[in-house]
Amino acid sequence: MQAKYNAQTTGSELVQELADNIRGKVILTTGVSPGGLGAHFVEAVAAANPSLLILAGRNPTKVQQTADAVAKSHPGVKTRILQLDLGSLAAVRKAAAEVNSWDDVPAIDVLVNNAAIMAVDFALSPDGFESHFATNHLGHFLFTNLIMGKVLAAKKPRVVSYQGGENYNKWHAYGQSKTANMLMALSLAEKLGSKGLRAYSLHPGVIGTHLGDHLEWTGVDGESLRAAERALGNKEGWSEFQFKTPDQGVATHVFAAFHPSLEDHNGAYLQDAHIADPWTETVRPWATSPIEAEKLWRLSEKLVGEQFVY
Repeated sequence: MQAKYNAQTTGSELVQELADNIRGKVILTTGVSPGGLGAHFVEAVAAANPSLLILAGRNPTKVQQTADAVAKSHPGVKTRILQLDLGSLAAVRKAAAEVNSWDDVPAIDVLVNNAAIMAVDFALSPDGFESHFATNHLGHFLFTNLIMGKVLAAKKPRVVSYQGGENYNKWHAYGQSKTANMLMALSLAEKLGSKGLRAYSLHPGVIGTHLGDHLEWTGVDGESLRAAERALGNKEGWSEFQFKTPDQGVATHVFAAFHPSLEDHNGAYLQDAHIADPWTETVRPWATSPIEAEKLWRLSEKLVGEQFVY
C-alpha cells in the first residue's frame, strides 16, 4: 500500500483517498499561521469534513486568518482557535488547561505537533532553554502530556510530530530539536501503545514556507546547511535542494495522521508518505534508539518540572 506514495504525492490526493478516516475527527494542529505547512494541512483535511479543527498558534490574529480561510472554502467545518506559545512553559500550561476545560470536546482524535522555529540565531526561552529545543521539543512535550487524557479518550488516537552562544550552530540546534521529536514519538509509542495511542514523526521535505523567510537558501544559509549535512555524512550535503510544493509537503502529515497501514508500525519515522528506509534515506541510529528516547523523556520531565507516568 505504501509503495505507491512518493515525493510527488500530494496531501489533497491522500485526503481524497482517506476521506472516510478523516470524516468526523477532532484534529488539533499546532503552528497554523497562513502560508505554513500547518495551515496547508488543516485546509487540505477540511475537504474531508472533520468534526472540529482546533487551530493552535502563538499569534491569534494569524491563526484567525487560517480559520477564515477554512470557513470560506469549507463553511460546514467547525474551527476553534487556541493561543499557544510553545516557547514558554507557563503559556503551554495555560493553553493545555484551556483545552482540558472544554467539556464539549471530550476527545481529540489526532494531535499534530507541527509548529517549529528553524535555524534562528541563538536565544534563550523565558525558562532559560535554547530556543529551538524549548519551542520545537519541550513545549510540545509538555503540551502533549498535559492534554493526553483527551487524546486517549479517542477511539484510535494519534500523535504526529513534525521532525524537520559563541559555539552555537543554528543548524545543529535545529537538527537536535527535530531528533528530539523523533525520540518523543518512540517514547509515546512505547509508553502508551497498549492504551491505543499511535505516535509518528515525519520529515515533510524541503518546502518554501514562511518558516525559512529569514534564510538565504541560495547564499550563506544554504551553504551552511550543506556543510552541516556533509559533517554528518548525509548525502543531502552534496546535492541540490529538491523543493516540494506545499500540497506535496503536507502529504506525509496526512499519511501519518490517518493512514490505516501505520497501525502496526507504532513510533515509525516517515518521509515522502511512507516509512523511511534507513538503507536508502537519512535515518540516524541515535534518532531511533529506545535507550536515547527514554533518556530524553526523563530529561524533559526534569526540565519542565513534572513527571508523566503511564
